[in-house]
Amino acid sequence: MQQMLHRPGKCLLTSGGHRPILVIFMSLAHPPRSFSELEASIRERFNDMRPQFQAGAAFLLDNPGEVAVSTMRALSQRAQVQPSTFVRLAQYLGFAGWAELRSLFVERLAGEPKAYAFKAKNIVRRSNSDKLVAELFEAQRANLDASEPKSADRMLAAARALAKARHVHIAGFRAAFSISFLLHYLYRLFRPTVSLVRASEGALELELRAIAPQDAVVVVSFAPYSAEAVRVAEVAKEAGARLIALTDSAVAPIALKADHCLLFSHDSPSFFPSMAAATAVAESLIELVISIDDDHAVKRLEVAEGQLHRTGAYVSR
Repeated sequence: MQQMLHRPGKCLLTSGGHRPILVIFMSLAHPPRSFSELEASIRERFNDMRPQFQAGAAFLLDNPGEVAVSTMRALSQRAQVQPSTFVRLAQYLGFAGWAELRSLFVERLAGEPKAYAFKAKNIVRRSNSDKLVAELFEAQRANLDASEPKSADRMLAAARALAKARHVHIAGFRAAFSISFLLHYLYRLFRPTVSLVRASEGALELELRAIAPQDAVVVVSFAPYSAEAVRVAEVAKEAGARLIALTDSAVAPIALKADHCLLFSHDSPSFFPSMAAATAVAESLIELVISIDDDHAVKRLEVAEGQLHRTGAYVSR
């Protein structure tokens, strides 16, 4: 156990007519002082948390705008945990109580004006409408509004990591494959040292052998998380490469040890998750990479476009 985890905490739990049970846990000696410190602390300790704490912590990190403006009871209903779970989680993280923990989310909100629009809409759905198309488009807009404040301030650092990498490996499987393919296609237009990890014909481990310490690895995955995506993330960290996770939760399996974590929402009234926000995050990341690379990327893009036209890739009007 780390030296900083030395302050004991305790609480009484009751269930029906049973006698109270005293639960003792170890809390942080010094609570996080900012939202970024809180996120780092939760990600570091997430695997050691009890299931109820994991559910509560994941909800807090994935919905910071709601935490700042909603009551604990409302949040507990959304997170499907007991209200007391948030109190105990706050104490586990070193805070005196829920109010002190929530204050970090309020401070974060005050520093990010764009989050107000997200809160106002709060992923509004047209659930009372009998028009499926209208509901789908509303969900797409809500996902975009929810995803921007989650990832906007992290994208530049992720783009810089990509620009500095010797080689970039991109992986996404099953439902996430479309996003990984989009990233690979756009990036290859102006950079030749980009590879798409396909894992076809059982060759995943062979492909992963190419990952080196100077590389960057982009992994796309969302719940339910692909076992292949988790494996790629593990190998990236083992190899000493920079890991960039595009996912739906700050405590997703591929996010816990990621160097950069870009989040997106994918709620949808359809049977299939919405890819609109994930696509926006991917395209924004590539735009930032081009802006960092400046004229070099533009020149390579011009060469690629010229080659495509000359080789007959496009049909003339």
